[in-house]
Amino acid sequence: MNKITQYKLALLYEKGEGTEKNLEKAFYWYRIAVGNGHEIGQNKLGYFYEKGEGTKKDSEKAFYWYRKAAENGDKVAQFNLGRLCGKGEGTENNLEAAFCCYRNSARNGYDVAQNNLGRLYRNGEGTVKNLKKAFYWYRKRPKMDMMLHKIILVVYTDMGKERKRILKSPFIGIKKQPKMDMETHNLILDVVIILEGVLKSIKQKHLSYTK
Repeated sequence: MNKITQYKLALLYEKGEGTEKNLEKAFYWYRIAVGNGHEIGQNKLGYFYEKGEGTKKDSEKAFYWYRKAAENGDKVAQFNLGRLCGKGEGTENNLEAAFCCYRNSARNGYDVAQNNLGRLYRNGEGTVKNLKKAFYWYRKRPKMDMMLHKIILVVYTDMGKERKRILKSPFIGIKKQPKMDMETHNLILDVVIILEGVLKSIKQKHLSYTK
């Protein structure tokens, strides 16, 4: 049995497809596949060790396998490695390292990491605070542009009382959408704050030029 078949067998045991779900057997076959050079399985091993699924929970081993997978370019593993660095699990708490991991994952197209990277830029965690970069990475989230389009127009046009009235309307619409999760709602609130900050910065620069 080659490493690809071993990995697929582990997936079937993990999901309970075609057989009963068995996390111990899933872990066993992931470990065999990785031992035979299957790189994608490295992130799976890290996850199983982190959660204690199919094996004893071991944060240090989770960190080890996430790092191995991240070094091989696995974007999900890069994100997972960032989580552990940010929480100090299996390694020392290191926001700078977490930022680097999220950035690598975000650049490789992982949307969850793009959201986290935006948050780090917004709060200045692990890097210098940069609202423009925060906004850039928030926008990368799938389907976010459509939701933000009206907000962007409203904030940048700065229409006084009319602006305040319109600014509330996207949130009314959001509450009526059953598919809108709280994370997305909070994310939009973040972006509004960011845009307000960018607008304020632009106004200050304009005033300095006109003096």
